[in-house]
Amino acid sequence: MISSTSSPLTPLFRENVMHLVYLFFGFSLLMLVCGFLERICWTTATKRQTSRMSVLLFQSLIQRNMTYFDTNQTTQYNSKLFTNVEKIKNGIGFEFVMVIALILGMIFSIIICFILNWKLSLIMSCIIPIVLGISLMFAKFVAKETQEQLSTYSKAGQIAQEVFSSLRTVLSFNGSKLEQKQYDKELQINEWCTVRKDAAYGVLFAQGAAVSVFRLIDEVHDENLNEKEILQENISHENSISDINGDIEFDNVSFSYPSRENATALNNLKLIARANQTTALVGSSGCGKSTCVSLLLRYYEPSSGRIMIGGQSLTDYKIKPFRQHIGVVSQEPILFGISIYENIRFGKLNATREEIENAAEQANAHKFIMKLPNKYETLVGERGIQLSGGEKQRIALARALVKQPSILLLDEATSALDNVSERVVQEALDRACKNRTTIVIAHRLTTIKNADYIYVLDEGSVIEEGTHETLLAKDGGRYQTMVKMQQSENTFHRQESLMQMEKAAAEDEEQLLARVRLLSESEAIDINRYVAFGIAGAKLVSRLRSKAFACLLRQEVAYFDRPENSSGAICTQLSSNAAAIQDMAGARLGFICETLSLCFFGFVLGIFYSLELTIIIAIPFFIILIAAIMQIRLSSWLKTQSDLIYSEASTLAVEVITNMRTVKQLSMENEVLRQYSDLIDQVLGMSWKPDAVFATVSALYWAMDSFALGLLYWRALVLVENNELDMNDVVMISAFGMFAIEALKVVGMLGERIGSSFAAAHAFFDLFDRIPTIDNGSTKGQELTDFRGETEFNQVKFIYPSRPTVLVLNKLQLSIKSGQRIALVGASGCGKSTIVQLLERFYDVTNGQLTLDGVDIRKLNVQWLRSCLGVVSQEPVLFDLTIAENIAYGLENIPMDEIVLAATKANIHEFIQQLPQGYETKVGVKGSFLSGGEKQRIAIARVLIRRPKILLLDEATSAMDPYNERIVQETLDQAQTDDSSRTSIIIAHRLSTIRSCDLIYVLEMGRIVESGTHIELIQKGGIYYKMLNAQNNVQ
Repeated sequence: MISSTSSPLTPLFRENVMHLVYLFFGFSLLMLVCGFLERICWTTATKRQTSRMSVLLFQSLIQRNMTYFDTNQTTQYNSKLFTNVEKIKNGIGFEFVMVIALILGMIFSIIICFILNWKLSLIMSCIIPIVLGISLMFAKFVAKETQEQLSTYSKAGQIAQEVFSSLRTVLSFNGSKLEQKQYDKELQINEWCTVRKDAAYGVLFAQGAAVSVFRLIDEVHDENLNEKEILQENISHENSISDINGDIEFDNVSFSYPSRENATALNNLKLIARANQTTALVGSSGCGKSTCVSLLLRYYEPSSGRIMIGGQSLTDYKIKPFRQHIGVVSQEPILFGISIYENIRFGKLNATREEIENAAEQANAHKFIMKLPNKYETLVGERGIQLSGGEKQRIALARALVKQPSILLLDEATSALDNVSERVVQEALDRACKNRTTIVIAHRLTTIKNADYIYVLDEGSVIEEGTHETLLAKDGGRYQTMVKMQQSENTFHRQESLMQMEKAAAEDEEQLLARVRLLSESEAIDINRYVAFGIAGAKLVSRLRSKAFACLLRQEVAYFDRPENSSGAICTQLSSNAAAIQDMAGARLGFICETLSLCFFGFVLGIFYSLELTIIIAIPFFIILIAAIMQIRLSSWLKTQSDLIYSEASTLAVEVITNMRTVKQLSMENEVLRQYSDLIDQVLGMSWKPDAVFATVSALYWAMDSFALGLLYWRALVLVENNELDMNDVVMISAFGMFAIEALKVVGMLGERIGSSFAAAHAFFDLFDRIPTIDNGSTKGQELTDFRGETEFNQVKFIYPSRPTVLVLNKLQLSIKSGQRIALVGASGCGKSTIVQLLERFYDVTNGQLTLDGVDIRKLNVQWLRSCLGVVSQEPVLFDLTIAENIAYGLENIPMDEIVLAATKANIHEFIQQLPQGYETKVGVKGSFLSGGEKQRIAIARVLIRRPKILLLDEATSAMDPYNERIVQETLDQAQTDDSSRTSIIIAHRLSTIRSCDLIYVLEMGRIVESGTHIELIQKGGIYYKMLNAQNNVQ
C-alpha cells in the first residue's frame, strides 16, 4: 500500500491504472449500447405479449356460450383484462430480466469458484439447495396469496361495476351506504392478503396473476359441443349462410337454466312456426316465451328434444352465420355507448348510409334523429342513457330491420312507444313481417290478433293453440279469459273516468376524510422495517380505494354522463390507479427510503475523506438522478395518456360482457374484437417513443458504474501522485461512492413505476378535490317534518349537461297538490322522464324553480328527499343479491314479514315461493335470472316496502301480461289510496292506465300543451283526444 509520504508512483503502475481507466470507459460504452438493446427489445416483446394476452382474453370471453355467463360473475373480468395483465407485464419486464441476470451470474460464479478451489466450493455449495428450497416455498406462498388478492380485487371491481352502471337506482333507494360497506369488506380482505405477502416483489406477482388469466384463456367448457367448435375456429373465418327458410319446429323440447337447474323452463314443448307466417306466443310471465327465443338464438342448448328449421336441426348451422339471418327486438333495448349510426350499423356491419336511414325511417326514428344537433353521429351514452325509452326502442328496431332478416323475433317490440309512434311502428312491423317467418311474444293481445297462429303457454308447455278467432271461441279457455280480462280492464277505466274520483294518495351520513398522505403516522412504525412498509402500503391503498369509491358515489349524475366517466372507465381507473400506488407504497417505498438514506450517508463519508473525489463521484450520480427524474415525468405522462385509451377499451369490454346476448344475437363478435384490438394497439403504438427514452435511461444506469470508476481512478491517480491522497482513502471513497451510485441506479430502475404511481396519485387527488354540484352523500339541507308532497315546477327550463344545445324542458309550469294523482303523457322525448329525474334531484334545473311544499328542492337534504320518493321505472334494475335483499335494498333491519307483505302486494310472492331457495334466490347481475315481468314486480315490491310520500310510476306495468298487469295495477291503485296524503305522478303511454287520474298533463317539446281530466281532454278534442283515438285504432 502506498502512503502519502512515499515516493511518486512508478510509470508501470501509472500505466496500469490508466489502462484500467480506459477499460472502464470502454466497458461503460459497451454497457450503454448493450443495455439499450436489451431494454428496448425486452420491453417491446413484453408489451406485445401482454397486449396479445389481453386481446386473447377478450376473445375467449366473447366466444363463450350463455351458460358460462349465467354461472360466472363476468363483471369481474374487467379487472382481469387490465389490472391482472398489467401485473403480468410488470412481472415479465425489468424484474424478470434481473432474475435471469442474477441466475446467470450465480451459475458463472459457481463455475469460477469450482475452477479456483473445488473443495471449498463444494462445502459452500451445500447451502444452495437450502436457499433454493426456501425460495421455491416463498414463491409458492406468494403466488397463492397474490391469486387470492386478485380474486378480492375482482370482487371489489364487480361491486363497483354494478354500482356505477346502475347509479340512478342506487341513489334513488339511498343504497350508497350498503354498497360502500360491501366494497370496504372486500378491500379489508384484500388488505390482509397484501400484509401476508408484504415481501412479494416483481416476478413473484406474475405467477399468481397469470394463473387467473391463462386459466380463462385456455379453459374449454365441455357442456356445449358447438361452443367448442367456435373456440377451435378462427373468429374471423366462418362460412356464410345464403338463406334460412322453412318451418321452425320445437319437438318435445325441455330445458332448465344452468343457474336454476331445479326449475323447469320448458317441459316437452311442441310447437311449429310456419315459414313466412306470423306466430305469436302468449302467456303469463315466466311461462317460457322468452326461453323459446333464447333457445332459437342458441344462447343455450335444449336439455332434451330438438329444434328444427325446414326439417334441419339447429345444430347443423354454424352459430354466428345463423344469427346474422335473425332480427331481434327485445323488451329491454340494449344500445352501446357510441353514435346512433354505429348502433344501427351493428345490425349489418356493411350497411350503407342509405340502408341505415331507411331502417330508421321504417322504425319511425329518422325524424327525431334529424332533430338532434349531431343527427346520426349523436352519442347515445352508456346503455343509451341519453335517450328516452321510446327512442332507444326505435333505434333497436332499426338495428333489427337494417339486416333484412329471414326470421324476425319480436319480444314486446312496441311496449315502450307512445300511441302515435306505436301505430306507425306497428304498421312498419306488419310490413316487415310479410313474407318473413316471424315469432311475436306479447302481453298486449291486441297486437297479435292478426297473427296467423297463436300458442298459449303455461309452465313451459302449450295449453292452447289456434287463430285469434278460434281461441276466442273456446269458452272458458285461457286465451279467452286473458282477452276478456284485458277488455274488462279498458271498460273498467272508461266507466271509472265518468265518475268523480276521490283524491288519491300516494308519502348517508356524510363521511368526510382528510387528504390521504403518502404515509400516515400510525402506519410509518419503522421506516427501516420491510414488513412495516408492507402493512402501511396495504392500509394506504385500501383507504385510497375506499375514499375514491365514496367520492365517486358523491358525484352528481351528470358527471357519469360524460363518455370518459362511463362505468367501465371508472372501474378500470379505480383498480389500475390503486394498483399503481400499491406497487410503490409498500415494501418498495421502504426500500427507496432506505436506499436514499444510505446514499446520503455515503456522500457524507466521502466528503470526510476527500471532497474532490466526492464531487467526481457526484457527476455520474447527478446524471442518474436527472435521468430518473426525466423517466418519472415521462412515465407519468404515458400512464395518463394510456389510461384514456384503456378507459375506452374498458367501456367497450364492459358493454360487451354485460350485454352479451345482444352481441351474440347481432353476431358482433368480430367487430367488437377488432375495436378492442385497435384500442390496445393504440396504446402499444403510443409507447414506442417513450420506451426508447426509457431504454436509453436504463442503459445509462448500467453504464454509470464503469464510467464512475473510470472517472474516480483517473482523478485519484493525479491526487495520489501529488501526495494529496493515499490509497486507503481512495478505496474508502470508491466503496462508498459506488454504493451510492448503485443504490440510486436500482431506484432509477423503478422510475417507470414511480412515475405511474405519481400519475395515479394525481388522479386520486383530483377526484378527492372535486366538489360535486349535487353532493349525493351530503347530510346538509332541510328535512321537512310534515312533508305533504306539494310539487311545483315554476317556469322551469332544463338542458342536459351532456347535450347543451337541446332544450328538454321549456318554461314548464306544473303544480301538483298533496294527495293528487296526476299523469304525464306525450310522445317519446317530450320531457316526461326528465321531470322524474329532476324530482329525484339527479340534475338541477337550468332556469326557473322546482319546489316541494314551497321549499326550493336545492335547499332540501338530498338523501331525505330520495327516501320520500318511490320510483318504478320502465326498465327495472335489480342487483346481484337475493330477492329479499333486493326488495329491502337501501333499508336497514327490515323484518321478513314486511318483505313478504310487499312481495304479496306486488303479486310476486307465489312465484318466489316456488323457487328452490325462495327469498334467498340470487337474481343475477341486473336480474338476468328473471323474466321482465318478474323483475318489474320485484321492483314494485321494493318501492311498496318504503311507503313513499310521492310515488313515481314510469310505465310501471308495461312489461306484464294482462293477468298480472291488472292485479299489480290494482295494487298500485291501492298504494295510492292507502294514504290520502300520498302524491302520485304517473308517466304513461297506455292511456287506459291513467283515465282515473285527477289531472292529466299532455307534454310536447318540453312544455304543457293540454291539461285536465280524462273527460275534459276528450271534450277539447285536442292532442290527447287524437292520442286516444290512435291507441284505440291500434287496439
